[in-house]
Amino acid sequence: MRSEPGRPRPPITISVVIPVYNDADFLRTCLRALSQQRRQADEIIVIDNASTDATAAVASAAGVRLVTEPLRGIWPASAAGYDAATGDVIARLDADSVPPVDWLERIEARFTAAPDTAVYTGPGDFYNCGPVTAWLGGRLYIGGYFRWMGYWLGHPPLFGSNFAMRRQVWTANRERVRRTRNDVHDDLDFSMHLGHDEPVTLDRSLRVAISARPFETPRGLGRRVAWAGRTLFSGWPDYSPWRIRRRSASRRMLN
Repeated sequence: MRSEPGRPRPPITISVVIPVYNDADFLRTCLRALSQQRRQADEIIVIDNASTDATAAVASAAGVRLVTEPLRGIWPASAAGYDAATGDVIARLDADSVPPVDWLERIEARFTAAPDTAVYTGPGDFYNCGPVTAWLGGRLYIGGYFRWMGYWLGHPPLFGSNFAMRRQVWTANRERVRRTRNDVHDDLDFSMHLGHDEPVTLDRSLRVAISARPFETPRGLGRRVAWAGRTLFSGWPDYSPWRIRRRSASRRMLN
């Protein structure tokens, strides 16, 4: 919606969605960082994905909205949070994300100054690791994700630990994405379903701190790589690069 010339645009509201499974300690740190934002969230939604730890208690103590999603998996939990969000903009963090104090302020500024922005995302900086691991993780793991998935998709992918979207983007795609799958990367799958009219704006200066736990064990890293393969190749050739781009272009023509 565009405002009339000469009139200020109405302020936007922002919902922050955080899917959580047995990450009470990380969640406590994440919520503390959100409480210190210069621009406070209008709504914070924690999705308890059948946790057996103190996740629900941490959320309740922080006074945020708690949603329960019994179907295990990052996509089911994230989708439940997006469905529950009421803000004009839905921002997403993982439980181990630690946003800087200006994170929401910058998101608001972007969506206010650029009304055509659909999705806004940035990378992460690893913590709880040595400098070599942090550098390699940033360059190869996250940097490689943005580079190679950008080639595959024809546009930057969104990064699930650090992004925001207009609520209409979720409304348009909630039945297209593979939201009940628990063995695919939700952020990459979401990126694969976006249309040309829903561009992803990658801002490499929009950063959050994220845990280096993907590198704690070879098994954990291998599982994430396997999920990436399933996200890209399950359903082949419908999710091949040429069909993704063709489908995206067709949606733009229909709109």
